[in-house]
Amino acid sequence: MHIHILGICGTFMAGIAEIAVQLGHRVTGCDANVYPPMSTFLHSRGIDIHAGYDPEQFAEVPDLVIIGNALSRGNTAVEYVLNERLNYCSGAQWLAEHVLHDRHVIAVAGTHGKTTTTSILAYILREAGFDPGYLIGGIARDFEQPANLGGSDYFVIEADEYDTAFFDKRSKFVHYRPRTLIINNLEFDHADIFPDLDAIKTQFHHLLRMVPANGLVLHPAHDPAVDDVLARGCWSRRASFGFSPAADCRLDPATAASEFTLHCQGREPVDVRSKLLGRHNMRNTAAAILAAVEVGVDAVAAATIAGEFGGVKRRLEPIGRPRGITVYDDFAHHPTAITATLEALRNSVGHARVLCVLEPRSNTMRLGVHAATLAQALNAADEVYLYADPALGWDPGKALAPLGAKAHVHDDIDVLVAAVAAAAITGDHIVIMSNGAFAGIHALLLDALHKGLA
Repeated sequence: MHIHILGICGTFMAGIAEIAVQLGHRVTGCDANVYPPMSTFLHSRGIDIHAGYDPEQFAEVPDLVIIGNALSRGNTAVEYVLNERLNYCSGAQWLAEHVLHDRHVIAVAGTHGKTTTTSILAYILREAGFDPGYLIGGIARDFEQPANLGGSDYFVIEADEYDTAFFDKRSKFVHYRPRTLIINNLEFDHADIFPDLDAIKTQFHHLLRMVPANGLVLHPAHDPAVDDVLARGCWSRRASFGFSPAADCRLDPATAASEFTLHCQGREPVDVRSKLLGRHNMRNTAAAILAAVEVGVDAVAAATIAGEFGGVKRRLEPIGRPRGITVYDDFAHHPTAITATLEALRNSVGHARVLCVLEPRSNTMRLGVHAATLAQALNAADEVYLYADPALGWDPGKALAPLGAKAHVHDDIDVLVAAVAAAAITGDHIVIMSNGAFAGIHALLLDALHKGLA
């Protein structure tokens, strides 16, 4: 079968493409932004990519068009598919019907930590010899591709609550029908499609209704929004995890920033030594271990393997150290994630200066939904540099006013880079935060620091 994927360079859609290739299909695709590393990976898999959405890409009519959720009515390719009555579906629907329908699906949901937790879990199962299938919404250092069909009953998937497609406004995860479900946390996000937190809770309630009675729901202890969703109905076995003494599986942090002991009722305690920084990553790691144990991995083995996991790209990822200044790339784009990242870095570097360079790029951030809590989230940084895109619907200077003189707002990337480079000194740690390419600032800043601009 010839499958053509619209929006193929997104991590999820690239994962769909990889699995389709492994199933023996001929795969092509298109995207507006075709650039490495995703374009390089797709080409290496024999996938031809058309740049743009013009109708010329349909000169050879595919058997099926899979449409990514970033595309909407008015897109030239979408309009052509509809007008010419081509066969189409969403990526989540295709995955459910052709891959997941007879598998033990282990889904990782929640506002934060999905990519990291999914990656750790897939890594544990792979190293334990379970040969899992997986689809991860990011690039883990220990995997050569974002998705794999696998050869066992188990399939690990990052379960995103974002909508499925322009013609299917349900959350993608309702297609997956998990047997084992991790809910990491739950906060308001995706303000472009959800009017409020209650609307997101409803989608999570629908997800819970699909977990069988003999399945398992792993959830945080004392997360108000998750507790509310569970109170609406949970018909499955469940277990809580977290730092609370009341958790079914309690995390007891050691003095080292990445070590903890996992205490579960009725089991021997397990020590975990992770390479990942921060309490949020302790929770991610614990959830992955618990899910692995649920499907048959020995607890000590799961903890040992988790400790070997090398992390996910763009999650506090060191990308250079010019002149003794360490620069990190980080995906954080929600105040809670920003807080967690900065706290983890602060606990790691002690009294060294931390400079934060932020692009409020997500739809929720651009709408200003989190403007009131942004300053507090950035408080752990010694200096904050925010790129104020002219299209922002709020005043970043006003939002960061509580930070006083350590807040710097710029509407020009080159000026921002020069300001950061001038301020940075040997021993500093600079974390660049954005869920996008940030106009190539990573390379620009590294180059400026190498040249010693000051």
